[in-house]
Amino acid sequence: MGTIYKILRPAEWREAQAQGVLRGSPVDIADGFIHFSRADQVRETIARHFQGESSLILLSVSPGTLGDALLWEPSRGGNLFPHLYAPLALHQVTGIYSLTRDADGTFRFPAETGV
Repeated sequence: MGTIYKILRPAEWREAQAQGVLRGSPVDIADGFIHFSRADQVRETIARHFQGESSLILLSVSPGTLGDALLWEPSRGGNLFPHLYAPLALHQVTGIYSLTRDADGTFRFPAETGV
């Protein structure tokens, strides 16, 4: 299983850094799990849930480090998404990427993300 990604607003990332753990965004907390996306799901997730955001933080995580707390569950037409039913320890984050919109309104992703 390849790398999975968590998309955050910058303020949510700063809060996680201050706490030393990511408990999730308000929607994650309301749903009872942290929403992740595969590389091929990231762009659609941003389009659906982060309209109007000019900057975002993209965290990469190796799913093998998350153990049994990570479940792959159907969403969006039965497509499986990774959901973490535990806080994310910051040492489990393998990459941190700052994303900003280009003049044409699209986010550019570093090549190493595979997004």
